[in-house]
This record gives sequence, C-alpha cells and structure tokens, in this order.
Amino acid sequence: MDGRGRRIRGRVSAVLTGAAAVVLTGCSGFLVPAGEGERPEPAPSASAPRSGAVRAETLPPAPAPAYGSPARPGPTAAPPGKCPASGAVVEMGPVETGMMHRAVVLTLTNCGREPYAVDGYPGVRALGEDGRSLPVKVNEDGSYFGSDPGPKKVLLGPGDTVKSILAWVSTPEGGDLIEGDALAVSAAPGLPARVFPLEGHDIRLMDELNTTAWRTELAT
Repeated sequence: MDGRGRRIRGRVSAVLTGAAAVVLTGCSGFLVPAGEGERPEPAPSASAPRSGAVRAETLPPAPAPAYGSPARPGPTAAPPGKCPASGAVVEMGPVETGMMHRAVVLTLTNCGREPYAVDGYPGVRALGEDGRSLPVKVNEDGSYFGSDPGPKKVLLGPGDTVKSILAWVSTPEGGDLIEGDALAVSAAPGLPARVFPLEGHDIRLMDELNTTAWRTELAT
C-alpha cells in the first residue's frame, strides 16, 4: 500500500472515538443521502480507545434490531421519480446489525418500460473523501446475514426488483481498518454507479466487503 493508504489507516483510531459515540446514542439515519444535512463533528468520548489498531471484531454491538426485524429508516440517494437512462435504479437499505456484524440490503429495480436483464453481482466500490476508490476488497460471497446461491439470469419486468446483501467482514490478515467516506453501487461492475455517503456509523470503517448475487429472494 502507498503512503496515502497508510495515512488513511492511521486515521482510523481517531475517527473511531466519534463513531463509537454515535453508535451508543441509538440515533437513526445511519446512511444519509447526498445533500441532506451536514456532517456531524466527532463527539469526544472518555470511554473510547485513544490508541491502537481498530479491528472489525472490536466494534461494539449497535443497539439496533437484529437482521429480519424492523430496522431504522434507510437512505434513498436517488431523487424520487427519476429513472436512469439504463432503466434500472439501485437503492441501499438501512443498516442491519447482528452481534459484531453489519450489513445492508441492496435493491435493483426496473424503473423503465422495457424488460431488464440481470445476471451476476452488484458493483461496489469504497470511496475516500476525495471521491477516489479505496483499496477495500469486495468479495462475491455470503456472510453472517445470508448465503450466496450464486448468479442466475433474471429478466425483470417494469417495476420488478432483485436484491443483494452487502456485508462488512473482517479477516485475520486485514490489519487496521480503512475509513471510507461513501460507497459507489451499480447494477454490475463497470456500469454507472450511484454514490451513497456514509455518515454517523461505524460502517465507515472497512476491512473487506461481501456481496451476494442479485436474486428475487434473499437466501438465508
């Protein structure tokens, strides 16, 4: 990793102080659409660690419903009523928590008037504060929140949807976590993406991400 990547990892312990304080408040609005609200200043916490590496397994269990239970309101980063030229729009759901795990459900909707073919996985990239991609690995795999049945071609009629689970995972060799400012999500890798800012939650701290294939029903 270059000097810039090391600097990103070096900032994580300082950022966790503010992130941990926000998690403990139980506030809603983990993901905020672009242009809505101002980014809160990190709040000091006497109980937060002042130094040392931060690992995903050290993240506290957030006081939120378990996966499958009613969750806090999620983001809608796209302007309502707007359908891209591709005829498909991606949405990101609320943050789901389970033990030390974090995940969101991605939804792809055919908002056009013609059938839309889906076959594979969503495209996901972690972005820094300058909008550039960060070295966060994205795996095509299941997680604590659900298994990955693999890709299957689906032809979506107008208004039909498919879903994918995007989960935050930690690996033994991951080292310090990387702080991300946003996620760029698309229907497939290489296609135009929508940017979802990440604010006020520890999901800004990343090791690796897992995504499941687009399916009409999520596997357990």
